[in-house]
Amino acid sequence: MSSQIDHESYIPYYIQVRDVLHARIQDGSWKPGDRLPNETELCEMFRVSRTVIRQALDDLVHKGLVIRRKGKGSFIAEPKIREGLFQKLTDFGQDMLEQGYVLVTQVLRQEAVPASPEVAAYLHVEADTQVIQIEQLRFVQDVPIQLVTTYIPYSLCPALLVEDLSKQSLYAFLEQCCGLVIEHGHRRVEAVPANEDEARLLQVKEGSPLISLNGVSFLRDGTPVEYYHALHRGDRTRFEVELVRVREQATEKDVLDEGLPQELSLSSGLILRSNDRDNT
Repeated sequence: MSSQIDHESYIPYYIQVRDVLHARIQDGSWKPGDRLPNETELCEMFRVSRTVIRQALDDLVHKGLVIRRKGKGSFIAEPKIREGLFQKLTDFGQDMLEQGYVLVTQVLRQEAVPASPEVAAYLHVEADTQVIQIEQLRFVQDVPIQLVTTYIPYSLCPALLVEDLSKQSLYAFLEQCCGLVIEHGHRRVEAVPANEDEARLLQVKEGSPLISLNGVSFLRDGTPVEYYHALHRGDRTRFEVELVRVREQATEKDVLDEGLPQELSLSSGLILRSNDRDNT
């Protein structure tokens, strides 16, 4: 790593320092878990003040590339697992498989239960209708990443109640064994703190930030086939959103006919939200 920055440049020192450190992380010179030189060493290395070093490190922490451990220093963070949020409708297992990760699923619960009023509303059924509730804890590289609870009307796929879902995709089973082909869905994302049980299962501290993802999936005829509530570790997960430019003269009907999001700015032609509407 070059320890030199251009002290005559108009580019602020902290940005130059940050970019040098970032480059070393990106080229693999530093691996996840490696400890960075301390602030004094970095000051000497770049011939800048401690304030500059701290600002550069703050940027890297904000980007999720570096983590600080009290009394121990700064370390290279584990890379976040990327999930496509709106580009395509796949389940978590398919997303991980496409990225080359080994996914391990632990089924915590799989039983028929009466639908609560909330679940019934999402699935367009009467309260107390029998639904299959599946609770799964997903591990990637031996780290618990996702805790998800799924509800599916029992009448749509009774065989699901006794199927082993620890080694197969739920979507694949629904399609291949029950003839249920999911065509579209709505998703809602928000940040929430981990409660005691969630923290224990996901191996984080109580109150740690989690990414909550609620979704409803539909068949082609509009029948809701699945409602799920998923919690993802905020320190290990990154969602990516694809924006699509739409011609300015497009009408709402044109957009919906093309399968694009309903909520957009027609004046600018830029989609602001994906196919995700508040279902509450």
